[in-house]
Amino acid sequence: MKFSNRIMDMQESPIRKLVPIADKAKKRGKKIYHLNIGQPDIETPKEFFEAVRNFDEQVLEYSSSQGIPELIDGFIGYYEKYGIDFKEDDIIVTNGGSEGLLFSLLATCDNGDEVIVPEPFYANYNSFTSAAGVKVVPLITKAETGFHLPNKEEIVSLITDKTKAIIVNNPGNPTGTIYSKKEIRMLSDIAKEYNLFIISDEVYREFIYNDTSFTSFAHIDDIKDRVVIIDSISKRYSACGARVGCIASKNTDLISQVLKLCQSRLCVATIDQVGAAALASVSKEYLDNVVKEYKKRRDIVYNSLNNIEGVVCQKPEGAFYVIAKLPVKNAEDFIIWMLEEFDIDNETLMLSPAQGFYATEGLGLDEVRISYVLKEDSLKKAMNILKEGLKLYKDRN
Repeated sequence: MKFSNRIMDMQESPIRKLVPIADKAKKRGKKIYHLNIGQPDIETPKEFFEAVRNFDEQVLEYSSSQGIPELIDGFIGYYEKYGIDFKEDDIIVTNGGSEGLLFSLLATCDNGDEVIVPEPFYANYNSFTSAAGVKVVPLITKAETGFHLPNKEEIVSLITDKTKAIIVNNPGNPTGTIYSKKEIRMLSDIAKEYNLFIISDEVYREFIYNDTSFTSFAHIDDIKDRVVIIDSISKRYSACGARVGCIASKNTDLISQVLKLCQSRLCVATIDQVGAAALASVSKEYLDNVVKEYKKRRDIVYNSLNNIEGVVCQKPEGAFYVIAKLPVKNAEDFIIWMLEEFDIDNETLMLSPAQGFYATEGLGLDEVRISYVLKEDSLKKAMNILKEGLKLYKDRN
């Protein structure tokens, strides 16, 4: 039997592909510090669970394909705090940011069209584009410049008659980069000049460290008709298991087209939406404390990496990830070795090989993505394990 080219061309998740190896290590009794996946250990706000417990309808019905009104109002109020004026008809609730990205591609691109994406990028962009029959055209960014964008000419050189959109993740996964207002303006100008959509994945909007400022594409008035904002409650409120996100856009025609896709999948789970709607009442203090906690974790990881011989990385400005270049030829081989053959007091760690976050062949082979989502003591232990593991691996090779 022959499978579709679409599914055969889809890459396996670089974040989850090594899970069977980790599972075998756990069965042998090893404790593994998981720095490979962006699963926060921060407590989900109690408001979410209280709303679910208080749900007392006699029948669990379909909800509107657009989303329940209470949740849409919650998103509207959330954006108002950032000076962004979205109305009810500008927002569609989706099954996480993932569905929002896929539906945005399906609504804006035909089979064979192209999207420009700064790399390294969130690995599932490869999956979403493959499913939509869209080609990723990578825009290479480099660790030496903090993964910030190259000049306008270099970006424009990638545009063809097949280019439909630019996808950006800001703050960035896996780099932790936050684009400056100047960079946002440059991409906005390119979108206007070449009639492109901008699909802006802003799920890490709160996670900003130091004095770095954040500019949303929704703040740029002269391109509102071509901006598609992708959002999610997953990381902001540590609610990854509640698959709730949204698409927000001032382009009413686009929203109407996306709604067709939403109608085909009927609705987002009603109970998840009820819980998510209650998050509108979560205090600012909750998010402030979460950001402070991640800043501490960021500093532990970054400072530890800087003290490991041969490791190269830039200090992440936001999100909760960092890309690090290791003194190894193949980072995936090193990660497997750590899981199968190395431990300290029967403890080891798991990272994500960064090659899967690139579309350009050969890039990221010696890099890893580290997700600093564990508590301070666990992070310190994990970084020491990485340091000692690299020493032994280097001598071994």
